[in-house]
Amino acid sequence: MKWLALILTAVSSLAGAQTLRIGLAEDPDILDPTLARTFVGRIVFAGLCDKLLDLDEKLNIVPQLATSYEWSADNKTLTLKLRSGVTFHDGEKFDAQAVKFNLERHKSMQGSNRRGELAVVSSVDAVDPSTVRINLSAPFAPLLAVLTDRAGMMVSPKAAQAAGEKFGAHPVCSGPFRFAERVAQDRIVLERFANYWNKDAIHFQRIVYLPIVDATVRLANLRSGQLDFIERLAPSDVPALKSDSRFKIDRIVEIGYQGITINTGKSELAQKNPLGRDARVREAFELSLDRDAIVKVAMEGEAQVGNQWVAPNNRYYAKNVPIPKRNVARAKELLKQAGVTNPSFTLMTPTTSDAQRVAQVVQAMAKEAGFDVKIQSTEFATSLNLADKGQFEAYVLAWSGRADPDGNLQTFIACKGPLNSSGYCVPEVDEAIEKARTTLDPAQRAKHYEVVATHVARERPIIYLYHRNWLWAHSAKLTGLRTVPDGMVRVQGLQMK
Repeated sequence: MKWLALILTAVSSLAGAQTLRIGLAEDPDILDPTLARTFVGRIVFAGLCDKLLDLDEKLNIVPQLATSYEWSADNKTLTLKLRSGVTFHDGEKFDAQAVKFNLERHKSMQGSNRRGELAVVSSVDAVDPSTVRINLSAPFAPLLAVLTDRAGMMVSPKAAQAAGEKFGAHPVCSGPFRFAERVAQDRIVLERFANYWNKDAIHFQRIVYLPIVDATVRLANLRSGQLDFIERLAPSDVPALKSDSRFKIDRIVEIGYQGITINTGKSELAQKNPLGRDARVREAFELSLDRDAIVKVAMEGEAQVGNQWVAPNNRYYAKNVPIPKRNVARAKELLKQAGVTNPSFTLMTPTTSDAQRVAQVVQAMAKEAGFDVKIQSTEFATSLNLADKGQFEAYVLAWSGRADPDGNLQTFIACKGPLNSSGYCVPEVDEAIEKARTTLDPAQRAKHYEVVATHVARERPIIYLYHRNWLWAHSAKLTGLRTVPDGMVRVQGLQMK
């Protein structure tokens, strides 16, 4: 436990009455909004980089750096009015030219993970210093929600141009805290930005984010006073902590999902394994699983079962494709039809505690239908890299979710989706996704998602399992916490009483 002692020493040296110490379940990837892709990175960004728009507890769009917005009559132009008196951490002024720079950077930078989110943006006009006009090639319903996330984060143009691809090593934004230090796998330190436009809402001088993969160790750090807040409390630890008056637990149903992505065409591995090449084998695999039992055993009941990219209570859930029940006999029959009565495949899983539990439960259930599932535990960032390259057969992946359902779908299912690790590509699905993106009418969008759900349920590039409860645990003295379903820890208003 030498590494734990080093972490505790680092935290203690930085801790103080004005320091907020947050335990993360993973180490974030690069701290550049254009290139970043991890959930925990977004938690850090919440303290570092303000966005054009934000979300409230009911997922309504609310102002942040933009104070208002207006659509044109044809829904192909979005005009934003910008907040005045905002500066970046390097003292540069935030204005319409800065917004134009950022959106164009998202679209053009090599390796950008925002390019797909902003693909319909054809041009950006700085009308005047406080007005920006975003022109679209077609109506795009998810745009406002996209601007509440990394695509809407604003970095200093001057700093970004100077640093180029190395910007993520020392990011410069306009959020409540500025970047101070990062030690990989150990800590990220942010210090209060004195000229923040909403500085009266900030009550800490410093935030320290510490990646601690093991949920038991995160909780031990909270209990010992080395941390003030931990995200993703293990469900099994809820009962014990609930009875401890020193702490509080907050619970929020996520907008994302937990699922198993299957390599159906990303690389040659898809055709070498029956799970990847035969939809009947994938159906058998799904029928071997009991979602209710998975939630009960792996998540201690702290999740909602599901079989789509949104939860069953979401307005865009396709009711024409209900959650299938476990049927081991049918699973065996399908495997017999496919000529592979004892298929074997490797299930890659991140080393996080919840992912490990899911993999173990899935392994045991699938075995009853004849599957030999080998678990490959892989460091989180490495697993993402392997998935990108198609170097996997099946992959346990938790997606943190986006406020608009398109953000849970197009990226992973569309033929050219930037995170389409499965390699799934069906023209009819792409067409339905595109139609859902280009209409602002919720009823019409829901009909298009029914088409997508029909295909995905039949071909199963992703087997969706459930939608987690975000479980936050923190000192009872910490007040002002806003529980927004995107799972971000918004630092405005937080203070110790």
